[in-house]
Order: sequence, then C-alpha cells, then structure tokens
Amino acid sequence: MPDTTRTNPFRPTFWRSPLRGPWLTSVLGLVLLVGLTLVFVTGLLSYDAYNPWLGGKFNDPTPGRGILGFYLFEWPTRPVWLYRLTQGVHVLVGLALVPVLLAKLWSVIPKLFAWPPVASPAQAIERLSLLLLVGGGFFEFATGIVNIQYWYVFPTGFYAAHFYGAWVFVAALVVHVAFRTRIVVTALRSRSLRGELRTGLADTHPEPPDSHGLVAQAPAPPTMTRRGLLALVGGGSLLILAMSAGQTIGGPLRRLALLAPRGGVQGTAPGDFPVNKTAAYRGITVAETGPDWRLLLVGRRTVRLSRADLLALPQHTERLPIACVEGWSTVQDWTGVRLRDLVGLAGLKDPGTLAGAHVESLQRGGGFGSANLAANQLLDPRSLLALRVNGADLSLDHGFPARVMVANGPGVHNTKWVSAMTFHGTFEV
Repeated sequence: MPDTTRTNPFRPTFWRSPLRGPWLTSVLGLVLLVGLTLVFVTGLLSYDAYNPWLGGKFNDPTPGRGILGFYLFEWPTRPVWLYRLTQGVHVLVGLALVPVLLAKLWSVIPKLFAWPPVASPAQAIERLSLLLLVGGGFFEFATGIVNIQYWYVFPTGFYAAHFYGAWVFVAALVVHVAFRTRIVVTALRSRSLRGELRTGLADTHPEPPDSHGLVAQAPAPPTMTRRGLLALVGGGSLLILAMSAGQTIGGPLRRLALLAPRGGVQGTAPGDFPVNKTAAYRGITVAETGPDWRLLLVGRRTVRLSRADLLALPQHTERLPIACVEGWSTVQDWTGVRLRDLVGLAGLKDPGTLAGAHVESLQRGGGFGSANLAANQLLDPRSLLALRVNGADLSLDHGFPARVMVANGPGVHNTKWVSAMTFHGTFEV
C-alpha cells in the first residue's frame, strides 16, 4: 500500500511547516481585524457620500436596499478633501491587506482540510462562518481589485455586489471573532513579538502542540524564521502601497503608481490630468457642444443659458479635488459659476425652499448620465458649474462646455457635459 500521509491533504501529517501555529495566525488575524474594520467603516462612509437618500440610479443603484442600506447622515461639503481621504484609505488599505490575507489563509489552511469536517453543532456554525468568511473575503477583495482596474466583468453591478458582499463578510467575521477571541488572546500572550523578531533560524522551533490542528504533527526543519515570514508579508504590503498610493496622493509618488490605471507621469498642460471616460467613449460630439449648446435650468421658472451667458455671470475659482470610488484623485483649480447662483436664476431666492437638484448630461454609451445633488452641495459657495480649469477652457474630455464640481463629493457626482439642471423644493406647485 502506498504511503498517503505525505500526499493526502486530509491527513494532518501532510502539513509540515514548523511556522504554523496559534501565535502566528493570531498576529496575522489581529492585523487583518484592524485593517478590515478601517476598510469597512470607510466603505460605509463612501456609501453615505453617494447619498442614497436622494434616490435615483446614480446615487444609489442598489434596488431594495432594506435595513442594510441605511443612511448615516447628511454628507458634508467641508472639508473638501474628506471624501478623497476616506476613499483613498479604503482602497489603499484594502490593497495593502492582500498579502496579509493570503498569509492568514496559508496559516490556517490545514483547518480547511480537517476531517471529519463537523464534529458538533457549535463546530458546524463555526465552519459555516469560516466558509462565508473565506468566500466573502475573496469576493470582496476580488471585486474591489477588478473595479479599481476598470475590468467590468460583474454579472450584476459592482456597487450592489460589493456593498451586500461586505455585509455578508462582516457578519461572518463577527461570528468568527466571537468564537476565537479567547483563543487569540491566549495565543498572543504565549510569546513575545519582540522576541520572535530577534529569533534566528537556528532557534526557530514549532509552537507547542495545540488542540486546533494548526501546529504540524511532523514538522519539517525550518527554512525561514517567523521574523522572515512577517517581513515578507509586511514588505509585500508596503510594495503594493508604494505602487498604488501615488494615484491618490499625487506629487512625486504618482510616478511610482505602476499598478494604478490613473497613476504615472502627468504633463504640465492645464488639462493634463486623468479622466475616467473620454468624450468619444460617452458618445459626445463637438457639434452638440458647440455654439448651439444651451444649459436648461428648471425651477420656479425655466431659463436657458448659452456658454457666453454663463461666462458673463460672476466667475469664481476654487481648488477642488476629483476623488473617484476607484481610489484615484486629482486636485485642480476650477473656474465657473457658483451652483447657488444658478439656483437663484431658477427663481429660488430662499435657500430654505431647496430640496435638491437633478443634473443631466449629454453623455451616451452606457454609464450614468445624470446625478442627484443635495441642497447643501448646491448651496456651498465652493460648488461650481465649472467652465474652465487651470486657467484654460475645459477640454471635451474634461466636460466642455460645462461640468459640475461639487465640494467634497464623489467624482461621479461631478457630472460632465451638463445639459440640464432641475431644482426640487417646496416652491413646486
């Protein structure tokens, strides 16, 4: 009979790494717990910034949100860099956790092959939570990464899939933490992190036998220290961070953002900064943005304005970021008409009567051609209908003849190629 103890993953003797054990798993798990909590909280803030309260396909494309789609609070317009910060943290921390997640799964992989799989009702609940935890983790990281790379392969929309997937993952994580907290605390107290970081290869030994099946029954000689493993994981996280952060932070770091679609070197011309979708992709033609273009304002009264009419209005310049859900951002100097001045032109002299606005775009070719804006976004003096950027007219790709620039809003709220704005409020008959 052939010896299957070293070839069958369902046999404990198959797993021989001397590094695996409760302590190493607990250290990696603690890092993940802190990082994933930060990612989840910033994800909820991003959901809030999308303002589901306003409704519409653009602001909340998730049908039947239910109790999970609760609205946290009115998303503020100040500071103008807040969404850039929270979404940047969400994406960058999520990417940096990928090596930690893989190392954590490696450290517990013998448990995934435990046989028999279930020995008690409590263990059945725990293993079900593990299934949802591992599956949910892979799903959330995978969907997030492919969305960052603009690889839209989802059978359903990314927004809904990622949002509800996060709740499934977090629910499984809470159950897992509830089952494992005592074990983790005991494991972390069993040895010193500082001591492990000073331990060389000759003194690297397996952890004491445990009842959870993580420590190898027949360990092989060590070829790496725990210090080396932690350095490898941490170095991988730092490398990913360095090759992604530039698209969010900008400056010299943008040159290092080799893994980010919106990284790389930018030119010095006024319009040399990223766009998500070009005018050609959205079906925008020069003809429809030419002299015959008019902006339609609908409120207590209806007004049509040419670009020359808009340029004749008081012009204001604000330094505002475009911060997109994919994690990239850019800060530019925008010049145009304050949105609150357009509110006045539509006949709303009393700001207290304003509830919001529906902004429509000329764009075609898929995607969202409209946005709903809240009253605080419209009335903030920094929010503009931008006509120029960095001292030059908008290019067609950047939204010529006019685009919305909302203070502290997600990038997709900054509608390009604006054609109409319909204001809602108590003034309506």
